[in-house]
Parts: sequence; structure tokens; C-alpha cells
Amino acid sequence: MSGARVGAVRTLRVPGRHGYAAEFSPYLPGRLACAAAQHYGIAGCGTLLILDQNESGLRLFRSFDWNDGLFDVTWSENNEHVLVTCSGDGSLQLWDTAKAAGPLQVYKEHTQEVYSVDWSQTRGEQLVVSGSWDQTVKLWDPTVGKSLCTFRGHESVIYSTIWSPHIPGCFASASGDQTLRIWDVKSTGVRIVVPAHQAEILSCDWCKYNENLLVTGAVDCSLRGWDLRNIRQPVFELLGHTYAIRRVKFSPFHASVLASCSYDFTVRFWNFSKPDPLLETVEHHTEFTCGLDLSLQSPTQVADCAWDETIKIYDPVCLTMPA
Repeated sequence: MSGARVGAVRTLRVPGRHGYAAEFSPYLPGRLACAAAQHYGIAGCGTLLILDQNESGLRLFRSFDWNDGLFDVTWSENNEHVLVTCSGDGSLQLWDTAKAAGPLQVYKEHTQEVYSVDWSQTRGEQLVVSGSWDQTVKLWDPTVGKSLCTFRGHESVIYSTIWSPHIPGCFASASGDQTLRIWDVKSTGVRIVVPAHQAEILSCDWCKYNENLLVTGAVDCSLRGWDLRNIRQPVFELLGHTYAIRRVKFSPFHASVLASCSYDFTVRFWNFSKPDPLLETVEHHTEFTCGLDLSLQSPTQVADCAWDETIKIYDPVCLTMPA
């Protein structure tokens, strides 16, 4: 299937802003955050966009500007109004959507671009992890003004940092050094190093249904699944993208379904348990597609954003049919 759709695609055009990340609120159905940058993130400022859905489409609820490009965004897991973004100037910003001014706090320790930020998902801890081009990962408590810990070991820029949804204090990172690494906040050293690709890895994600399963997406156009109990070879490989894979997300509703977006302008949906795993290819952007998320509230809803200055929310056909 190519570009077939159930229901309307809701689009918001944001002139002069190139989308880097899109994340659905874990609290408010239909609320979406988008991190964006001017001039493709090479120069200029950044904007955090907060969007709401209504019957007529997407509307801008609030926007916040920062003096450098914003590359990622993550929602707080204990306050529906709070988000964290990260920026090309090496800083993280804490925002409150209930307040028009911002940010509430700025955390400036990384020495180069911060490309990834994620808020922990397990109960009992409110921690944020950030990954930077300075080759470090930093751990933050948003109520504390400085980082709690710095994790070193990657030998190139870090593109992706993501908490385990299962194991408290455990997170993964993906890097230009071609490795996926698993860390534990209780010990500053790396737990597992996976030589996952022979290319830069731009994204990784944890399966929501299997604490040992992760996926990586790389510049070699492939997605690979990794079982942490046996990392000698991938448990699956998904081929089809024609340029680098920029972001990958496991479904919150289907154990073997995932989505990926790419510099080939497409978003692809996969079921890695099937002999023919490619479920659908969505081609509705005209530039690099960088941001992607699957709704936690609606089993069929997906959001993405691209360098074509648009943010889209839609229901792919493959998610509206029985698996």
C-alpha cells in the first residue's frame, strides 16, 4: 500500500521551521509537541510547538522560541504541562505549557549539540537522559540544576538516548560509532555494547512488550532488532528504506509492529513477525522526515514532521485493520 488513508490527514504548516521531533502527550489525547529549527538546524533559532487536534484539523496551542535549533522533545511523566527540549547550543530547556513565558529552567553542560532527550517512564523515578555530539550522555533530575552523572564510552556523536520502559534506571544509546549501548544509572560504566551496524546509527527504541528487545535504525537504510540475551546477530532485519533512517518507534499497542521515518521522505510501518514485514509506506512529505511518534491513546494514530515545514497526524491503513 502506498499512501492510502482512512480519514483525513491533519496538517499544520509552520513556515520557516523545519521539524526534528514530534511527541504525543502521555496525558492529553490529541496534544502533540514538535521540536523545530530554522534553516534546517544549521543556523538560526528553534521553536517548540504545542499542537491540539480538533474536528477541523490541527491548531497551534502555544509556541516557545529558543535562540538555537531544537532537535528533540520529551514530555514529563508526572506533570501534563511540562516538557524538556534540547538544542544546538548544548543546552536542555524545561518548559511549562501553562505559562506563556519560558523556559522555567535551562541546563547547560554539554559542549556540543544535544540531539536526544528522554524522560524516564518507570514509576518512582523522574529522570531525564540526554545524548550529545560531545560523545557523552548526561543524567538529569529536572528539579536539580546540574546533571547527576555523565556517561562516557561512545567514540563518536550520540544521536539517540531512550529509557527502558521496563527496567528502572536502564537506558540505551545509539551513536555514530556504529554501536548500540545499554547503560545502568547505578553504575556509570556501560553494561552491553552491541556492534549493531557498519554505519552510523541515528535512532533506537525499546519494545514495549519485551524488555530484552530493541531496534536500531541506521545510515545503511536498515532496521535491526536486537535481543540483549544474545547480541551476536540481529533477530530481524527490515529493508526497504532508500536513504538513512532517522527515527524508529515501536508500537505501544502491537508487540511486533514498529514505524520508521527516513531521509527518503517516507514513513514505513512494519510487522517483524511476518514473512513480508513491510505493512505500508506513507509518502506525504517532500523533504527529510525526522520526527515520528505513535499515539499512546489511539491505537491507529501517528504523528510525523519533516523539513518541508509540515506536521501531520493521520491513521495509516495498516493500523486500522486487524493485525
